[in-house]
Amino acid sequence: MTREVRIGDVAVGGGNPLVLVAGPCVIEGEAFTLEVASRLKEIAQGLEVPLVFKASYDKANRTSIHSFRGLGLEEGLRILGRVKEELGLPVLADVHQVSEIEAAKEVLDCLQIPAFLSRQTDLITSAASTGLPVNIKKGQFLSAWDMEHAVEKARSRGNDRVILTERGTFFGYRDLVNDMRGLVVMRGFGTPVLYDATHSLQSPGGKGSSSGGKREFLPALLRAAVAVGVDGIYMEVHPRPSEALSDPDTSWPLDQVADVLEMALEVDRVRRRFEG
Repeated sequence: MTREVRIGDVAVGGGNPLVLVAGPCVIEGEAFTLEVASRLKEIAQGLEVPLVFKASYDKANRTSIHSFRGLGLEEGLRILGRVKEELGLPVLADVHQVSEIEAAKEVLDCLQIPAFLSRQTDLITSAASTGLPVNIKKGQFLSAWDMEHAVEKARSRGNDRVILTERGTFFGYRDLVNDMRGLVVMRGFGTPVLYDATHSLQSPGGKGSSSGGKREFLPALLRAAVAVGVDGIYMEVHPRPSEALSDPDTSWPLDQVADVLEMALEVDRVRRRFEG
């Protein structure tokens, strides 16, 4: 069993119920973000699923210099602060540089290390030094076994509040696959593990100046990951995915979140029964 890590008042791992970490890929605006967060809260409450809201204030690793990156650190944190205070949801976002951490820790309930930065020692140790939970996304270029070193970096600062997220592994050019063995391996470190059901569908750079992806595979891959065993589901959602300013091909429609979440909960119930 993995250890329990609390993000705000949400308990992740330790045998606790499956959690949902969800929100738009990037903060597109204040009213938009509050609308998505409010709707997600309604869905999660209806299915009795603990919810952590996620959205990036800056997408620093976009394919093209011309791609929308977000509203920036100050404005983005202000909006996430409203989600936290007005809707009572814990909030999570990426930190890309050590210099962002001081401001981010005042608002965020969990600091996220992006997959492409999962070997950046100073970033991981600085995030861990805040004492906040740290969600480290597995690099697309790393094996599950390699992530034990990332966990060790965070723990070297006396912080055991580490979560790992699986988001696919490069398989040739412009394609990702999921090795479901990795979920077992990473949970073996004692850290809670989330399955990123939408980033796992990406085709990095697949549209030339932006990433593509195959959203239709989400239900099948989500069933597989939950059946193998995870502590939570990570999803990027949008009310109108085709209009999303980041990851339009893989963001899941907001009005279909309840359907796939209900499916995942049923699979999780069966898995827990057989695991005893």
